[in-house]
Amino acid sequence: MITGAVLGASLAIVPADTARADAGDFIAGAIIGGIVGANAKKQRSSTNRTYRKKTYRSTIPSTQQGRSIQASLNYFGFDAGSVDGQLGRKSRNAISQYQAYLGYPVTGQLSAFEQNLLISSYNRAQAGGYAVQQQVAATPDGTRGLLKTYRAEMAGQSPAGVPAPQTTIVAAPQPAPQPVPVPSTTVAAAPLGAAAGLAAAVAPSTGLPNFMGAGTQASLASHCNTVSLITNTNSGFTTLASMSDPNVAINEQFCLARTYAIAKSEELVSQIQGFTPDQIAQQCEGFGPAMKDYVSSLSLKPRDAVVADVSSFILTTGMSPAQLAGTARICMGVGYRTDNMDVAVGSALLLYAMGEGVYGELMGHHLSQGFGPAKRVDMATSWYDAGLAAVDAGAAAVFVPGQPERTELIRAAAQRMTNGGAAGNLPQPQPASSTGLPTFSISE
Repeated sequence: MITGAVLGASLAIVPADTARADAGDFIAGAIIGGIVGANAKKQRSSTNRTYRKKTYRSTIPSTQQGRSIQASLNYFGFDAGSVDGQLGRKSRNAISQYQAYLGYPVTGQLSAFEQNLLISSYNRAQAGGYAVQQQVAATPDGTRGLLKTYRAEMAGQSPAGVPAPQTTIVAAPQPAPQPVPVPSTTVAAAPLGAAAGLAAAVAPSTGLPNFMGAGTQASLASHCNTVSLITNTNSGFTTLASMSDPNVAINEQFCLARTYAIAKSEELVSQIQGFTPDQIAQQCEGFGPAMKDYVSSLSLKPRDAVVADVSSFILTTGMSPAQLAGTARICMGVGYRTDNMDVAVGSALLLYAMGEGVYGELMGHHLSQGFGPAKRVDMATSWYDAGLAAVDAGAAAVFVPGQPERTELIRAAAQRMTNGGAAGNLPQPQPASSTGLPTFSISE
């Protein structure tokens, strides 16, 4: 049972001012205990002069992602102006210059891959120290040249004309070592997928690192970076006519859905006043422990049984359907952005259980690829069918609405993948947790 103690016994729930989303679908606000309650009270007591002041402020939302983009552009010599998180005309011009430099279509709008390359390259350059200075000095393009260097390395290529820093070690002659017998150890390495991460753990008895059984989840963000790189290399997304590998098509659509979920979340977050995106992300972390068991059960129980469990949980939250749906949309994008699959998949489960069948697609993706719940291609089928059936019945598309053949592409790819797929290994169920949920209010 989610109780008032979870959010703090002294925190009162007070409706916040609302702002209509650009798409006109929702009225977004926020209710997070005393933080937003105090802010709402302050807004209600503001004078008309305060509101007149607001009309002179920029209407462009300021986001943490915007600040990261601007800082990255400025570092590589594409002048985005002050780092205020507002992607205005100057930032768009800088994005266009960045796209032109790397040979991408000049749109002024970053694709998911272009954004990931830009920000990850900036973070890598910042952490690289003296080695990065050597690389910059070795290329005629200066810091910009790092972008092409890092992109080539992501593609497994050696960048032309950019020598790697070298260190020469002069060793004095040494006598030939005598052979020393060592104990023989045989390690049977299980096959790892392209997106599987290494889980470095220390064996308690030997102190030796163990990379084979620590169980750290693979990163969906890293996986989607790889998918985007392959898609760009192959000159575009898979279509029904060009599909040769159904798994490639599914992964492209999976990562597109993730991108759309993040974008929708950021759109709603920008309309919430009274706290920062980082504060919202911290609140959304509460979704993870509360939904962890339901996410794990996806690979253990039939779809109807999972939905029944989640529906029972919804009744214990004490939140209205509109409020819970708004919270889920916000936290789903936060979960994808922070690579927290319990938050992301748990939010999608809540939306599905409340009647939004199109989100069944996401559970199908997660089960077919093994991000969050254990990989179960066989159990992904019913979730794909449910999501596609909702679209067939007239439900509005929430992911990539401008792609006309998307439904049939996923249908064909899922059927082909299921026919040739196999169930993955099942994890042990995790113990239940009673962490509470954050509360964001979004109503029709």
